[in-house]
Amino acid sequence: MSALTVDISDIKLSAEPDDMIVTYALGSCIAVLVHDPVRVAGGMIHYMLPLSETSPEKAKTKPAMFADTGIPLLFQSMYKLGCRKQDLVVKVAGGGALYDDKGLFSIGKRNYTILRKMFWKSSVIIKAEDVGGAKSRTARLYVGTGRCTISSQGAETEL
Repeated sequence: MSALTVDISDIKLSAEPDDMIVTYALGSCIAVLVHDPVRVAGGMIHYMLPLSETSPEKAKTKPAMFADTGIPLLFQSMYKLGCRKQDLVVKVAGGGALYDDKGLFSIGKRNYTILRKMFWKSSVIIKAEDVGGAKSRTARLYVGTGRCTISSQGAETEL
């Protein structure tokens, strides 16, 4: 099994059943995990911020930094692998408030809100999620099976 690591503001895809896609240290960032059981392919994005309008230049060079530019790129990339929208299983993790006790910035909440709006407009259903709270998460997607796990504070759960 080879592990593909998704860095912050990054997207990784695979159509290799033995691959595992992983991202670490999800705080206010959000990971969207997409699996196609028909094509046996998977993809993941680890985005930081909700809207690219805050930095259009950055969005051009790093579209995966933002929900509104990165999420469509993830889905388009899955389609290029031969996946079809109706076959995709979508799971979400992150969107926490680790260092924002007073809720001044609420980046995690804003990241999640924009994701929900985008998915609602595009008729994308979230099959499972682990969002919010004040914990860091590691998300893993096993391409061959579609199994997703979330590790946080020493415990691993199935998503």
